[in-house]
Amino acid sequence: MAAGVGVIGAGTVGGGVIRILLSNASEISTRSSVDVSLVHVADKDLRQLDGLDLPGVTVSEDATALIEDPSVDVVCELIGGIDPARKFILAALGAKKHVVTANKMLLACHGPELCRAAIANNVELRYEAAVAGGIPIIKALREGLSGNRIRFVCGILNGTCNYILSRMTYEGLEFGNVLEQAIESGFAETPPDLDIEGHDTAHKCQIIASLCFCTEVDLDDIYVEGVTKVTHADVAYAREMGYLIKLLAIVRDRDGEIEARVHPALVPEDHLLASVRNEFNAVYVKSDAADATLYYGRGAGRLPTASAVVADIVDIARRGDASPPPPFLYGDRRTVRPIGSLEGRYYLRLTTLDRPGVLGKVCTILGGHGVSIASCIQKEEDDEGLPVHVVLMTHETLESSLRDALEEIDRLEFIREATHVLRVL
Repeated sequence: MAAGVGVIGAGTVGGGVIRILLSNASEISTRSSVDVSLVHVADKDLRQLDGLDLPGVTVSEDATALIEDPSVDVVCELIGGIDPARKFILAALGAKKHVVTANKMLLACHGPELCRAAIANNVELRYEAAVAGGIPIIKALREGLSGNRIRFVCGILNGTCNYILSRMTYEGLEFGNVLEQAIESGFAETPPDLDIEGHDTAHKCQIIASLCFCTEVDLDDIYVEGVTKVTHADVAYAREMGYLIKLLAIVRDRDGEIEARVHPALVPEDHLLASVRNEFNAVYVKSDAADATLYYGRGAGRLPTASAVVADIVDIARRGDASPPPPFLYGDRRTVRPIGSLEGRYYLRLTTLDRPGVLGKVCTILGGHGVSIASCIQKEEDDEGLPVHVVLMTHETLESSLRDALEEIDRLEFIREATHVLRVL
């Protein structure tokens, strides 16, 4: 089997794909028994190709010319964003070309449209690199666990946020200081909003939910909360209670409905995900037959992500003329449960004046809404009159009930800041 590859976009990931295809061609052929060759590269800025030796490879500034090139069997869209990436992918599928993409935003926003186009044209659309970089989680969910009912997926899917939270945890730094250093060292994009506000993780959560439960999932139905409100104090209190804070994407089967949510959470220190540090990603999956499995590795970066793109290219070449599998299988539409319906345990950090009876009043209000307290930490302030932190851990409760209670608590005259809430895994 053989496949001619065209790469649209020679930036970070595209440049990595080009390098792997050029330098590892013999390794790919030996390991996979297919011949994959780079035949065309298109980029609006050809300076991206400086320093690359591209013998026999067509180089252009025109993605449309690449798509129409008869020597191109597989089109790699690696420019990111919605447009013109969507236009290029639809054109490639319409031209009966297989497509490989790393574009999680586009898949999360227009996955059903792209899926229908791939099926209608009897070609493949593969997207391993869109979730968790070099970790083969899509292949694991589609193939390795195909004999299972997926019950629960929980993942650390953003290296920037995990890097920030790791340094806050192990170096005692505040969020703003770590973020600034992360931008300077290249661990965070400029601006970093997509990462730190949780939206990058939400795109990946949407893809996983759609894949695991064979249903269309609207991105707007996924609850998203970033890490910008997590303080070093929260990190320290969590460790004191035996937890680490991680930004998680959580997908769960709930009695015919599904949970799909992104937020920081307290992870027990003995959980497999607790040991995942810095820019690394990990995905924890529970299924009915295989039980718990963990997938770990570099979730971003030029070569890890490019490795996932090349793996998709190889799979397409191996399949040859066989009938291509659909990118997603959409069955009956399943409802995404609103976050208020979540039942779980919660960490509450109250900032209050140090007065007698404060804890009693707070607990009375919580109890009135059906929220019971499992433990409490109260820190004294050396300077009399300054606010203190009171940290509470709840037993399992309904989130909407907790929110009603906190709305009442935060109106109390001795409460100095809105109560900070974190969910517990």
